[in-house]
Amino acid sequence: MTRLVSRLRTLIIAATSLLALTTTAAPAGATPGPRAPEDFVALRSVDPTILHDIRYFTAHNFVGDRVDGYRQPLCILTRPAAEALHKAQTKLLKRGYTLKVYDCYRPQRAVDHFVRWAEDLDDQRMKTEFYPGVDKTRLFADGYIAEKSGHSRGSTVDLTVVRLPARPTRPYVPGEPLVPCHAPRDERFPDNSVDMGTGYDCFDTLSHTDDPRISDVQRANRQLLKGTLEAVGFVNLPEEWWHFTYKPEPHPDTYFDFPVSRRSLASAPRAADSSSH
Repeated sequence: MTRLVSRLRTLIIAATSLLALTTTAAPAGATPGPRAPEDFVALRSVDPTILHDIRYFTAHNFVGDRVDGYRQPLCILTRPAAEALHKAQTKLLKRGYTLKVYDCYRPQRAVDHFVRWAEDLDDQRMKTEFYPGVDKTRLFADGYIAEKSGHSRGSTVDLTVVRLPARPTRPYVPGEPLVPCHAPRDERFPDNSVDMGTGYDCFDTLSHTDDPRISDVQRANRQLLKGTLEAVGFVNLPEEWWHFTYKPEPHPDTYFDFPVSRRSLASAPRAADSSSH
């Protein structure tokens, strides 16, 4: 009897240990992450006609790698900002243009990635294109990199205007020869955007919205974007022709860190998102 009780005790302990493992050791990919507030939406759910070129999901950006937190090439915004973009898009479509977004909500972990990259002075893979005239030691002092970004509040968007019909653009090939972002349009990396005078994320004073050195055509294109967005409630950052923030912001003092993924949205079930990186 004593031997039987001992065996039963051993079996119970083993079963209890197995149960603990199966209930607590969930796969890493299934670990719940932070979720977006309910007023955050995918832009495509509000306006499916706006083009997407989410650069931080790719290696074609000043870092040279996919940026932390970008799990899908998705534009997420607060609903008021997304609905305002829909109004702007409606106006532009009537004139033969479309909006194209480069970046929308940006998680804090992505901003942290930018900071780590900026502090690594040996990593200058993308200098020739994105900051050809700026010493990397100056990125913080000159305001190109900061520890916080308005994008993390969910109502800021980087975007441009594309003339219809939109021409397809080839993908960036990591390691390919780079051309300065302020070079003439026909020499820069191909982008179906109208000519704005520089490429997106060009760390240069030529990117200032009202820089006097740009051509009349480039100025008209910038004013088309700026005027259309200002009419629906967006405010431009004067140092970046592509950067706009919807006002009043629903979350003016909160910097979010949920991943850029459909899985982060309150309207989407977690099981529906099968992508990861």
